[in-house]
Amino acid sequence: MNNKLNKLICLVAIVATFAIGGCKKTSDLLLLRDTEGVDAQIWEEEAAVQYFLNEAYNMIMPEFIYQYTANNHNIHIVSDENYLSANDAWGKKVFNFNGVLISNDSRYIGAKYAGANIGENRYFDIAKCNLAIANLPNSKGITGAANKKLIGQFYALRGMAYLALTKYYGGVPLVLDPQNPASLTLSGRVKAKGMFEQIVKDFDSAIVNLEGVVWVDATERGKITRQAAAALKAKALLWWASPLFNPTNDPNHPFEAARWQKAFEATKAAYDMCLALGHKLMTDYSRIFQVEGAANTEAIIVRSYSSTQVKRNHGVEARSRPSSERGSPSDWYLPSTQMLDAYLMKDGLPIAQSSSYDPVLFWANRDPRFDASIAYNGSTWKLSGKNNRRQWTYNTALNNGVNDGSRGFYVKRFSSPDLADVNVAVANDVGGSGMDWIELRLAEVMMDYAEAANETGNLAVAKDIVKQLRQRAGIIAGGYNYGLDMATNTAQMRDLIMNERMVEFAFEGKRNDDLRRTRRMHLLTGILGSMQIEAINKVFLETPVNASNPAVLNRDTINMNNKASVLQHFKYPYRIVFPSGNGAFGMPAFYYFFGIHNQFLNSTPLIEQTIGWDGGTFDPL
Repeated sequence: MNNKLNKLICLVAIVATFAIGGCKKTSDLLLLRDTEGVDAQIWEEEAAVQYFLNEAYNMIMPEFIYQYTANNHNIHIVSDENYLSANDAWGKKVFNFNGVLISNDSRYIGAKYAGANIGENRYFDIAKCNLAIANLPNSKGITGAANKKLIGQFYALRGMAYLALTKYYGGVPLVLDPQNPASLTLSGRVKAKGMFEQIVKDFDSAIVNLEGVVWVDATERGKITRQAAAALKAKALLWWASPLFNPTNDPNHPFEAARWQKAFEATKAAYDMCLALGHKLMTDYSRIFQVEGAANTEAIIVRSYSSTQVKRNHGVEARSRPSSERGSPSDWYLPSTQMLDAYLMKDGLPIAQSSSYDPVLFWANRDPRFDASIAYNGSTWKLSGKNNRRQWTYNTALNNGVNDGSRGFYVKRFSSPDLADVNVAVANDVGGSGMDWIELRLAEVMMDYAEAANETGNLAVAKDIVKQLRQRAGIIAGGYNYGLDMATNTAQMRDLIMNERMVEFAFEGKRNDDLRRTRRMHLLTGILGSMQIEAINKVFLETPVNASNPAVLNRDTINMNNKASVLQHFKYPYRIVFPSGNGAFGMPAFYYFFGIHNQFLNSTPLIEQTIGWDGGTFDPL
């Protein structure tokens, strides 16, 4: 490329295994043969900048959660949500206990290696934003509203990239201008306060520049909006106020109380803006990830997919479905017993405080989000267009002649009920459901607002927001005002909100962030397991349904809401199973901020290791 304008920054790679994950090849524009320059003429042509912007979106916008689970590409794996999380090998890799955050491939040492896959060098992604932010204001070919809407998106994406880095490292080198790799100027890692100040500034710039911008859903779905930038700003301020960055969390300390007040104001502003611009909760919780485009009024930030366009598909449909419906179910979509127990009763009471909870019929009278999210033994789960299909998960259960009994549960949330089973598999970079990934939805904006309200003494506001979500879910008022009367102070409401987030955002990849943000990760103990149900009737166990054979029980006639009937056919107590190689869950408290990989540390003496790690001197706080 000739007419070189600014040189791309070439810091040694910090691999954002925690931000996006995936192994998807990118275009030739990203894999620059000449990594030191970009043609100056690009900033005069809107179509060229849009292509450049598309590449920034492709690299920075998070992907469908659990789409990829290999090579440490998914920090969201580790939580108390699924039963694999305590696996020693996975836990160490994702938390960097054994120093494996990136590949040992020698390419990562070279300063000019941009990476071939999403997340391999977050600074090359940031470099795209820096180039655009520096050069678009001087463009003579792109002016006015067209210029503003482009630069607004670049600001938002840069804020997203730096927020992802800050959440895990606490502070990193903050590069805001295009720089020459041969004379890169670094001042070391910036403290968390400076990181958040810049992140908020980027989101504020996005909000200003995107005012009045309305995207055409059919062709522009997935682009950042003004309300999305406002929600991201609120999210950043929530992190800054939360115990990870505000460990003493003293409401009587003026500086710390001010953090929560700013978070409250930002979350309220984002919530009000979203409502004013037409966002509202979907009426049916079970349909949130089954409706896309303008019809999904709850979606605020999405990554758009397609089942027919090459390299725009995802394999989540197969990862969710049982084998009997041509799925290849992933154990990341296998809820732990802790996840199952987090669901409330239908009147909003926790199972431990409810006299109506029966551990034999653990699915009965639960928060309707349980049935909307979890497929359990004997439950109804429409797949492949079969309206009255029942999912049997007892050990060695046969469905369509295929054994679905190796696992006791499946996650329904991300499956498309009417997708034909022949279209489930992904091959040649097409296939699957093609449903959008919703990175941020109105319910999360609301829960951020509720949390900030609670921490600033606005208990009534916090309860009202949670009440709206519980009403949408189908929880009834009962005798405790949707269960909200169980919280009479800030501390109790804080715990209620955390549990509400776990249930509302089940398997959306939010739980790891919430545990770390609130410094609750190191409190998790014990071995995570999942439940396996065993049948008593041997014939029933090994033979598929055959109504013409009187010796074989038609299992679909079993009343699974009748305790005597369930105990007649299934063993109780139910067996808890644990994945091979798991030990007790545990994370030392000083590992909340990740250590910097040695390859990055060795690239310059100006970068300090994180405190708590070997030789660490950098304290993000």
